[in-house]
Amino acid sequence: MPPAEDIRVIEEKVLSNDWYLLKKTTFERRRRDGRWQRLNRETYDRGNGAAILLYDAERGTVLLTRQFRFPAYVNGHADGHLIEACAGLLDGDDPEQCIRREAEEETGYCVRCPCKLFEAYMSPGSVTEKLHFFAAEYTAEDRVHGGGGDPEEGEDIELLEVSLDEALTMMRSGSIEDAKTIMLLQHAALVGLKTLCASGAD
Repeated sequence: MPPAEDIRVIEEKVLSNDWYLLKKTTFERRRRDGRWQRLNRETYDRGNGAAILLYDAERGTVLLTRQFRFPAYVNGHADGHLIEACAGLLDGDDPEQCIRREAEEETGYCVRCPCKLFEAYMSPGSVTEKLHFFAAEYTAEDRVHGGGGDPEEGEDIELLEVSLDEALTMMRSGSIEDAKTIMLLQHAALVGLKTLCASGAD
């Protein structure tokens, strides 16, 4: 974070606190040349999240999901159904607890040994969320139920098992347009599935 003496918060105004928190903040920031500048910014705080790439290194496969995303639909996606890596909001859990919970809920697989890969701010111009990225191997024996997500939250999630090569082809063709999924697939392609967890953060 920048030193506290370089940021002065003048006013905070809550614009919406329905689903998540939208605020407008007036603040002053000291520029690199020493001058102070007054700015207004809106920030959308939906909490932090976690995402995971489930993979089978021996078979060269990954588990992805397909689900309806209304914001994508209203922004021009043909049917609103995005292919994604499993992910969810922390909701008070630590990132590893969160991704174990979300993976089992969405895919039906029990995650044995998730490894942390990296962290990233996904839309830092307006959204406060930081995403924690994980990977974990899976086997057929790890499947404990059919998955599909939580119907009470409107989730109707389809599970897809594809090869990493096929997933990368889908990414290049535009069939996969979700940023977190593209980041995980590119990382897996860069380091290889057999060494994916060895490439993680310390």
